[in-house]
Formats: sequence, structure tokens, C-alpha cells
Amino acid sequence: MSESTPITPDSNPSEALDSVVNNPSEQATSTDRTAKTRQLLGMKGASPGETSIWKIRLQLMKPITWIPLIWGVVCGAASSGSYTWTLENILKVAACMFLAGPLMTGYTQILNDYYDREIDAINEPYRPIPSGAISLPQVITQIWVLLIAGIALAFGLDVWAGHEFPTIGTLAIIGSFIAYIYSAPPLKLKQNGWLGSYALGASYITLPWCTGHALFGHLSSTIVILTMFYSLAGLGIAIVNDFKSVEGDRQLGLNSLPVMFGITTAAWICVVTIDLFQGLIAAYLVSINENLYATILVLLIIPQIILQDMYFLRDPVKNDVKYQASAQPFLVLGMLVAGLALGHAGV
Repeated sequence: MSESTPITPDSNPSEALDSVVNNPSEQATSTDRTAKTRQLLGMKGASPGETSIWKIRLQLMKPITWIPLIWGVVCGAASSGSYTWTLENILKVAACMFLAGPLMTGYTQILNDYYDREIDAINEPYRPIPSGAISLPQVITQIWVLLIAGIALAFGLDVWAGHEFPTIGTLAIIGSFIAYIYSAPPLKLKQNGWLGSYALGASYITLPWCTGHALFGHLSSTIVILTMFYSLAGLGIAIVNDFKSVEGDRQLGLNSLPVMFGITTAAWICVVTIDLFQGLIAAYLVSINENLYATILVLLIIPQIILQDMYFLRDPVKNDVKYQASAQPFLVLGMLVAGLALGHAGV
């Protein structure tokens, strides 16, 4: 191992401070770059002003939200117990990730932005639709292109996997329907804190997991039930996203959990849900004699609890992004551990 380079204190701190004060343009440039990156990824704290139509279309698809669903596909491939590292399987899983991420999640995010344009005008006016960066007909066209391409690819994956019944195509249709009733009136599930949060959690865990599993193995009712149960932990993650829009939700009468129960109570509901249902999945792994995997899963829950106390419970509105960035890697690693355990057990 090589030695680490020691950090040498600045011998003239006042000179360093002067360089920051005397170069405000450098600091402004850095801030502007960060804001543009946030806008491109679909994160909070972004800035308007993008003129490239293709970048604007990408912003609408919120690439930062693709990651959990792409990871869900990986977990499903692991839980199938049949994935092997061949070129064909790598291409299959890559196509499945493209389905789950850019196509279906992109469709869902744009659909949500379309129906949330009044709320976003209050909470996130820099988003492409409320800022006027893209017209509504262009938005509608992009929604249809992504939906049709996603369902076509899903049925193509069924053919590639040799399915007699189009399992993946069916999952894509179910997912697209859930996305529609989540965002669009008259049902607009997101108006109900519990139903909306669970629909979002299931979309982020159950659907991509079952898709990845079906691509390489037989999708049993046990896997569907377990992933729906795991989605109750995803419900907690979905609640985290509601804190950034609590003011707009109040004004427009949307009953998100922070609006229904208040900031503090909703934060506690969020963290208890995340931790409890991961713990119950660990208990299930013990029941099928996958003790090592269960232990690893418990060890991954512990840092999440610590980070909840450090960041989220102290100020969920201010620290929601910081908490997600620091704690969610442990949650998604736990999902993979659970997937490997199920694959090993042949569930």
C-alpha cells in the first residue's frame, strides 16, 4: 500500500481568504455549474435558462431517478438464481435497464411533471414546463414516444427470453397504468399520502425487480409478494420526496403525509417504515436459513438509522437530499443482498 499524502495547513490563511473574496466570479461560475448539473439530473436546487431542446428533454426525464429502478433490475436478476456472466445475458440486462430507467421512468417523470405543472410553478419554478422552456405539445409527444418505445421493448424482451406469456410486457403495461393514475386526475393517487407513497415505492422496487427476475427465471407469486412487502420500505423513501414540495401541496390541497401529519410526525413515519420492513425482510431470510445474508442486511440497516438521526429527523425539509445521498446506498445494497439470498435459496 502507498502512503497517503499528508495535508499541509495553508501557511498564509488570510491570503487564501483574500483570493476567494477577490475572485467572486470564480465562485459564481462554480455555483452556476452546480445548478446546471442539478437541472440536467432533475434535482432540487436547479436553475432555469437551458436552451438546448435535447437537454431540456433529458431534464424532464430526471436521470437521477433512473438509478433505483436500474438497480432493481440487477436485484431481480440476482434473485432469479439463473443469471450467468455471458455476453447475451449482459446485453439482456442492459436492455432491461434501459427499459426500466430512461424509457419507463422517463415516461413516468414527464407525465408527473405535466400534471404537476401548477404545483411546480410554486415549488420548483425552474423546471422545464413551468419555466416555459418547452411547450406542452412537445411534452405530450415525448410522453407518447417513451411509452410506446417502452412497451415495445418490454414485449421484445419477452420474445428474447422465450416467454410463452408476455410477463415483462404485462409488467410494463401495469407500470405505465400505475404511473398514469398516480399523476393524472381523477384518481391522482399522489393526492392520498398513503396510496401515492406506496404506489411510488412499488414502482421503484416491485416492478423493476420482478422484471429482472422474469428475464432470467420464473416469476413466482412468492417473489411478487416479497418485493411488494419490500416496497413498504420504498414507501418510506417516497415520503422523503414529499418534504421538498410540502408548501405547494398545502396550497393546492394535496394530502401528502407531511401535510396530513405535520413535518415531525411524517419524518418519524418515514424512518420507521424504512427500517421496520427491511428488518422484517432480514427475519424472513433467517426463516429460510440464509443467516449470513440476513446478518449483512441488518448491518446495512444500522448506518441508515444513524444517518436518520444525524440528518433527516433533525430537519427533514432542509436535509432530505443530504439524507438520501448518504443513506440510500445502504438501502440499495441491502436490496441486492436480499436478492442474492433469494437466488441462493431458490425461492
